[in-house]
Amino acid sequence: MIDPAELLPVALEAAERATARIRQQDPGTITTKGDRDMASEVDYAVEDDLRTFLAKETPEIDFLGEEHGGADPATATAWILDPVDGTANYLHGLPLYAVSLALVEAGRPILGAVFLPALDQRYWAAEGSGAYRDGDSISVNTTTRLEDAIVSIGDYAVGEGAEAKNRGRFAVTEALAPRVQRIRMLGSAAIDLCLTASGTLDACIFLSNHPWDVAAGLAIAAESGAMVRDHKGYTHNFTSQSLIASSAPLIDTIIACIND
Repeated sequence: MIDPAELLPVALEAAERATARIRQQDPGTITTKGDRDMASEVDYAVEDDLRTFLAKETPEIDFLGEEHGGADPATATAWILDPVDGTANYLHGLPLYAVSLALVEAGRPILGAVFLPALDQRYWAAEGSGAYRDGDSISVNTTTRLEDAIVSIGDYAVGEGAEAKNRGRFAVTEALAPRVQRIRMLGSAAIDLCLTASGTLDACIFLSNHPWDVAAGLAIAAESGAMVRDHKGYTHNFTSQSLIASSAPLIDTIIACIND
């Protein structure tokens, strides 16, 4: 068994390396990965650098990156990296993008580091040690009423099958809009989860589930006291088709609302 607290300094150093590179390097050439889906030179450079760094520091641990793939997060003990979560925001000069690095064991995130280079914020958590933003302990909101809640929803789908996928997203928006205080769409799953963990958001909802998008934020949310389920109320895992994170008093109300 891995002690995540022992590896937290490695994760923080890796995320700091990535943050420094993002700040120092221009986006460079943009590579099209699909319909309205792209990666910058910085995405690839950060992933290559951290893959090498973590292989040296923790040779016994596997690696999965968004851009080059790697280990199966459901079975391996592995680092999972999204080098720039929110690349579209990054390329447009919006400050809502993040380095998202997690450590997973048997499909369970046990450590997360999410650094926001443009906002100079750092979130982290190791299982059993609490969740933190810039060294200060964080926890989820205690909101109990949906009408008092600010809820974020993940991006609308693009690419193949987007029309069908977005029907579900439109339905969730339509169900929530008359009942919550506000809906937000920020463009970074890692940031959504960290803001929920810190009580800035009351809940976040995603109808997609790429492990590099959510693993680090899940570790942080769990340590902050958030509940994490899929849209049917089952415990979330990397095979789930959806993700809802919120405080315990609110999550059943959200699930009921979007399934009504």
